[in-house]
Amino acid sequence: RTVKAQTYSDGPRAQRRLSALLRAYILGRPCAMFQLTGVLDDCFCDVESIDIFNNFKIYPRIKKLTERDYFRYYKVNLKRPCPFWADDGHCAIKDCHVEPCPEVKLTDSIIQTNLFYSQAANTNSDMAECEQANELGAINSTLSNQSKEAFADWARHDDAQDHFCELDDETSPDAEYVDLLLNPERFTGYKGPSAWRVWNSIYEENCFKPRSVYRPLNPLVPSRGMLCLIPFLSLCLEKRVFYRLISGLHSSINIHLCADYLLDEGWSRSVWGPNIQEFRRRFDTAETKGEGIRRLKNLYFLYLIELRALYKVAPYFERAFINLYTGNAQEDGDTKNLLLQIFNELRAFPMHFDEKSMFAGHKLEAKTLKEEFRLHFKNISRIMDCVGCSKCRLWGKLQTQGLGTALKILFSEKEIKNLPEHSPSKGFQLTRQEIVALLNGFCRLSTSIHQLHNFRLLLKDSR
Repeated sequence: RTVKAQTYSDGPRAQRRLSALLRAYILGRPCAMFQLTGVLDDCFCDVESIDIFNNFKIYPRIKKLTERDYFRYYKVNLKRPCPFWADDGHCAIKDCHVEPCPEVKLTDSIIQTNLFYSQAANTNSDMAECEQANELGAINSTLSNQSKEAFADWARHDDAQDHFCELDDETSPDAEYVDLLLNPERFTGYKGPSAWRVWNSIYEENCFKPRSVYRPLNPLVPSRGMLCLIPFLSLCLEKRVFYRLISGLHSSINIHLCADYLLDEGWSRSVWGPNIQEFRRRFDTAETKGEGIRRLKNLYFLYLIELRALYKVAPYFERAFINLYTGNAQEDGDTKNLLLQIFNELRAFPMHFDEKSMFAGHKLEAKTLKEEFRLHFKNISRIMDCVGCSKCRLWGKLQTQGLGTALKILFSEKEIKNLPEHSPSKGFQLTRQEIVALLNGFCRLSTSIHQLHNFRLLLKDSR
């Protein structure tokens, strides 16, 4: 298969030659089980072009951006009760129930909130596994007094805005800032019926799911493969898009867990790294009866949707008075410049998803479908309060809010076009939390695609 080399913002012939070399490097598919290639459904972009663009243009920049102070702190309420079923505990191991203990004050300058747990396990092995899951899933809430004072200043600086999805009440005493760099998304031991229940609820009750797509209790059990294609294609574009967004988000989260897995827990330190066997269980063509490749393609599709949202919202941030405020003028200026660099790269990408094809039918039907689309997603955002593991809940809520913000942007094209150049707009605004979630959420997708390349190399070496 011949694929034309893409040129991006650098432009010259040398860049085209480099792109061709990079493409040859990336397209060295290591084994037959992982044939992720070709054009994506519902858009005109191919996997190979996204790989090159993301891994060499976007990923290094977005990773650096999310390490800046403005983007590393996320305010979240991890104590909201599950609104759909009785809370079955924060540990998903069988017969293990966990409850958080009060905050522990360490020093006058550092407040550290750790979650310690009581348990009710029937066996010593269950108890040990539960305690491990608790430790790995607990939130590191270490913040300095200086940081807390800065957050109060940030809150005074921000305006109240409208929200697309179900958000935490930021004025709630249970809502607190979390340092995302101290709480990376990784394997925590959260598994079993509680975890499966969350995803089954999302797919079975809150998603435009093709009827013949089989979703068993255990998501690692393969579906019925090709049987789902015909009814899936019979869904309208909007419903296909919704399902693919949720599937892509699920795939991205699974990749993060496989890439940062607890490989060994020694006396001195834990060893984290990629787990090839776990990756195969979730995405191998043979083990998933062909479902794995579709899951991964849905990840790429979600990446394009959020990339398009960032492209569309660029004018909002490019206005001179928009400031990514932390109180440090030098830091704020550097952060905005880095964000604008990313926007410049996005403009050069030639294969954007065309959101105008959505909700383009009869006005009344389109309006009804759009509202149904919004309500389905809002319900999914509420389900994230049912995730038992604190760290999993943190990243689930952040990535869901990021996707919700992307959808809000795509549904607000007219308002964005009419933004005043020198003053805020009542028609379209983004809160600090939406901005932090949008960029961190996109960074997680970018990281997933980057990690896929690493898994290709590992699979090649393991042959």
